[in-house]
Amino acid sequence: MSLLRLLPATFLLSLAALFNLTLAHADDAALSRPADWAQSVEVQYNLYQMSPTLYRSALPDKGAVPLLEKLKVATVINFLPEPDSSWLSKPGITQIQLPYRTNHVDDSDVLKALRTIQSAEAKGPVLMHCKHGSDRTGLMAAMYRVVVQGWSKEDALSEMTQGGFGDSTHFKDGIRYMMQADVDKLRTALANGDCSTSPFAMCSMKSWFNSAHVE
Repeated sequence: MSLLRLLPATFLLSLAALFNLTLAHADDAALSRPADWAQSVEVQYNLYQMSPTLYRSALPDKGAVPLLEKLKVATVINFLPEPDSSWLSKPGITQIQLPYRTNHVDDSDVLKALRTIQSAEAKGPVLMHCKHGSDRTGLMAAMYRVVVQGWSKEDALSEMTQGGFGDSTHFKDGIRYMMQADVDKLRTALANGDCSTSPFAMCSMKSWFNSAHVE
């Protein structure tokens, strides 16, 4: 006869209850997230609030407009090649398009996005988005955390990859860029109004050429 058959039924029930309670605590721990990570606002649009003036999401649609108005979003920044005019026509919400790809991102893309976000935040809450709200939006969110808010790369990467924003396989290009990015140079360039961290970047050369030929 097995040992389990010799044990009282009440003991087995207690053991099962304890096991279920342990699993519940494990699930709660897995679902908990740091308070300074972006917090979910609307699951349908993968919409999260990063700060009192910055939100991130997947591509919204017309159904999201009332929510954006409720959140008092004043600017929508779009990282896709397609404009937002197909779903957004509210005159009170500014549309800005900054298309880029994470597998071709460079410092000038990041500086342009961060400078645009900061400028827009001065006018009210900002929403930035791409198609899924994970890779392009995720990289710019992480760089905002590091360059503007002073987070460590490790903390920003943890939020980007473990924050529940999408499939982690989409993050490899963003992770590669972040690991090699010189945060101090980016921070200095952002403060100085430079378009890149390198004087030999295309935008820097163009700016120099234009200034040299001003009469």
